Amino acid sequence: MNDRLHPTATRLSPIELEARYGAHNYHPLPVVLTRGEGVWLRDTEGRRYLDMMSAYSAVSFGHGHPELVAALTEQASRLAVTSRAFHTDRLGPFLERLCTLTGMDRALPMNSGAEAVETALKAARKWGYKVKRIPDGQARIVVAAGNFAGRTTTIVGFSSEAQYRDGFGPFAPGFDSVPFGDVAALEAAIGEHTCAVLLEPIQGEAGIVVPPPGYLRAARELCTRRNVLLICDEIQTGLGRTGRRLAVDHEEVVPDGLTLGKALGGGLLPVSAFLAREDVMAQFTPGDHGSTFGGNPLAAAVGLAALDLLEREQLAERAAAMGERLIGALKALGHPAVAEVRGRGLLVGVELAPDFASARAVCEALMAEGVLTKDTHGTVVRLAPPLIVDAPQIDFAVAAFARALKACGG
Repeated sequence: MNDRLHPTATRLSPIELEARYGAHNYHPLPVVLTRGEGVWLRDTEGRRYLDMMSAYSAVSFGHGHPELVAALTEQASRLAVTSRAFHTDRLGPFLERLCTLTGMDRALPMNSGAEAVETALKAARKWGYKVKRIPDGQARIVVAAGNFAGRTTTIVGFSSEAQYRDGFGPFAPGFDSVPFGDVAALEAAIGEHTCAVLLEPIQGEAGIVVPPPGYLRAARELCTRRNVLLICDEIQTGLGRTGRRLAVDHEEVVPDGLTLGKALGGGLLPVSAFLAREDVMAQFTPGDHGSTFGGNPLAAAVGLAALDLLEREQLAERAAAMGERLIGALKALGHPAVAEVRGRGLLVGVELAPDFASARAVCEALMAEGVLTKDTHGTVVRLAPPLIVDAPQIDFAVAAFARALKACGG
C-alpha cells in the first residue's frame, strides 16, 4: 500500500509522524501534549504536568486564560486580518496601551520576536545614516556575546554560538561583539560609526545570565554620552517575567528602542512590536517596512487584553514574590549537583555541576515527576512557569527537582 496515498494506514504515533515528515531542527522531550489549562498540561495518556517553561515566556498568562480566549474568539468572529492597507478599530487602542505601559513614544507591530529585532536593526541603521550622519553603508551595531535574538540569517550572523552560524553564511556585516556585562569592553567597542547597542537585560538562551548590578545603567549613560541608541531586547524578559513590568525597570533605565513579543500574544498567537522614541521611529516612511499580519485586528485585540490583564492582576508583582520563593527554595536544597541558581523573578536557571548528569537528563527525570521544562546549552535547567503560578505549585516543582536530581545520581 502506498503510504503517500493512504497516510493513516501507517499507524505512526504523533512522535513518529513528526520524525517522518518534519524537519529535524528540534529535539523535544518524549511527551505528546494535547491540553493545557492554567499552569497545567496534559498528554495524550491523560498524565498531568506542571509547566515550568511557559513556551519561553510566551505563556506567561497560563494556558487558555478565559479572558484572553474570549478576546480571541470574539474578535475572530468579527474581523481577523485585513493587512495594513486599511485602518482597523483595534490597532490604535492596542498601540496606545503599549506605548503608555512602556513609556515609549511609538510602536511598530510585527509577529515574531525575530521580526521585531530585525525591525529594530533597520530603524537603528537608518537613524544612524539620517540623524547621526554616519557615512552610507558604514553603520555598526554593538551586541553582546551569548545573545539570542532569533534565527534569521542577519541575527545568527551576530551570534557567538557556533551551531547557530554553521552553514548559513555569508552573513551581514556591521556588528561588533563584546562580553556581556563588561562596561569597559562596551565602551571600547563604540566608535564614530556605531549607531546602536543591542542588549538583552538578562540573557535567556545563554543560560539565564544576569549582568552585574549597574551594568544597564552604565550602558545607558555611555550610549547617551556617545550619541548611540540603546536598544533592549525584552522579548523574553518583558511584561512582568522578571518581577517588574520590564527588566530594565530594575535599574530605572529608559532605552531608546525596545522589542517585545512572546507574552504579548497571550500564549495564543504570535504578536511582537518594536517600540522607540519619536526621532527613531520617524525614520520609517510608507514603503520602508511592513508586515501583512503585523498589527492585525486579532493580534491587537489579544495583545490589548494581555496588557490589561498584566496590570489588573499585578502579575509582575506576583512574579517577584513567587520568584523569590523559587530561587530561595532551590538554593536551600544545598545539593552538590547545583553549581549555581541565578535569575530574577520567574526567569530562573539552575547551573549543574560539570561532573553531574546533563541538564537534558534532569529535564527527562523532571518529566517523570510531573514537571515539564527544557535545558539550555546542556548544563542549565531553566525554570520559568506562567506568572499565575502559586506557592504550592512552586513547592511542588522544587520537590520534584530534588527527586529528579536524586534519580540522576545525586
